[in-house]
This record gives sequence, structure tokens and C-alpha cells, in this order.
Amino acid sequence: MEPSIESPQFIESTKERERNWVPLAAAAALVLLVVAMALVMTSRPRHAGEISNSSNSPDPYAANLQITNLAMSESANLAGGKVTYLDGHIANLGDRTVTEAVVEVTFRDYANKVAQSQKMPLTLVRMREPYIDTVSLSVAPLKPGAQQDFRLIFDAVSPDWAGALPEMRILHISVR
Repeated sequence: MEPSIESPQFIESTKERERNWVPLAAAAALVLLVVAMALVMTSRPRHAGEISNSSNSPDPYAANLQITNLAMSESANLAGGKVTYLDGHIANLGDRTVTEAVVEVTFRDYANKVAQSQKMPLTLVRMREPYIDTVSLSVAPLKPGAQQDFRLIFDAVSPDWAGALPEMRILHISVR
């Protein structure tokens, strides 16, 4: 026997099938708000404490930082791709503590033209065993007279790169 339209069972089953769209609309509005905030944060002008050297001229304090022992290496990542490393040694010959350094690394092709140029923060090697772990200069500042190994990690390098050591220069430095 089928329930009639006026029966409590039919009214109850109709209410269960109706959807309350208010929670779904509120969730969609929240997602849109988060996306809009993310877009605003990534497009805003940088403040003084952030990477703010818009020119390609080196920082004046860069003359006090000596970079030596550059070496390249590669390894396979878990996704089946290749990761390229640029290792080296940095010494602070100046009288200030370095809390941030942004470097520009330029990879050249066989015709000596720029195949890839990338700006990135310099990261220091914190430990080597059981694996190489790096840390930013803001966590482990480089004091006057101090020396430390560093590692830069590239998830992708241009296939046009000739394989020679890239050029590296310091563009921006924060000191205290």
C-alpha cells in the first residue's frame, strides 16, 4: 500500500529529499574568500624585510661575502624526475651578521647564452647525516668571520643548459 499525499510518511519522505542549500552556499563563499585573499597576498607590493631588490645590481655588502668550492650534483626524486644541486662554501669577511641572502644563478647553453636564470634564497647546510638538511640564513645567521657550506636545490634545469658550472651572484643581503 502506497502512502497518500496527506499522510505523515509521505510528508516526512519529501522533507528528507529536499536539500538545504544554505550550508553549501556558505562553504562556497568561504572558498571564494580564501582564494581572493591568496591572490591579494601574492600580488601585493613587498615590504622592506622581504626580497625587495628590484634591480639586478649586486648588494654593496656582497663584496664581504666570499663564495668558493662550487660543485654540481644530481639525483632522482621520488616522482621519477631529476633534482640538481649547487653546493659551495660561503665566508663572511665583513663586520656584520648576514640574516638573508638572495642569489641569482645563471645557467648557460653551448652558445654561452642564458638558458635559465633563477633568483632564490641562499640556504646553509645544517647537517649532512643521515641526509643533507638545509636551513635559511634567518634561522642560522652568518656572523662576521664565520664560514659555512651552502646548497641550492633546483627541481628543474633547462634542457638547453650546457652542463658547465652556473654563474652565481648575490643580489640582496639583509644584515644586522
